[in-house]
Amino acid sequence: MNRKGFTLLELVVVIIILGILATLGIGQYMTMVERSRGAEARNILGQIRGTAAAHYLQYNSLTPGGSDPSFSNARAGIGTTASGMIPAACSLSHYFSYGVAVGASTVAATASRCTGAGKVPNASGALSLVLTSNLNTGSDTWSGTGYQ
Repeated sequence: MNRKGFTLLELVVVIIILGILATLGIGQYMTMVERSRGAEARNILGQIRGTAAAHYLQYNSLTPGGSDPSFSNARAGIGTTASGMIPAACSLSHYFSYGVAVGASTVAATASRCTGAGKVPNASGALSLVLTSNLNTGSDTWSGTGYQ
């Protein structure tokens, strides 16, 4: 008798091999998806840097002096009230929350990955991306955790 087909043992071996490959692939896939979400942060941090550079060119400082205003979250377009603003807290429209810290000629714009109350899926751990710009020298430095 000439049988065509596979034995149960052959099918079980193939299913086990496919399961192992899927397990390895899903981990790498999730890492790449999270890295691509970092593109949102890089884009918005670049916008904040551009706004800070314009402020620096106009007032020659980011900190207040005389009648010159200080560069702040509000001046960077970061807030929680108006639509279209960069979110200062986690929101359903973004994966990150943002903030700035300023010196006389430096701005450190931070994007923190939402671990709750943000755009689903939220991150399982605290991830961040920081763009530090020295507007006097024109140098930028990227740092943070998880998006290098």
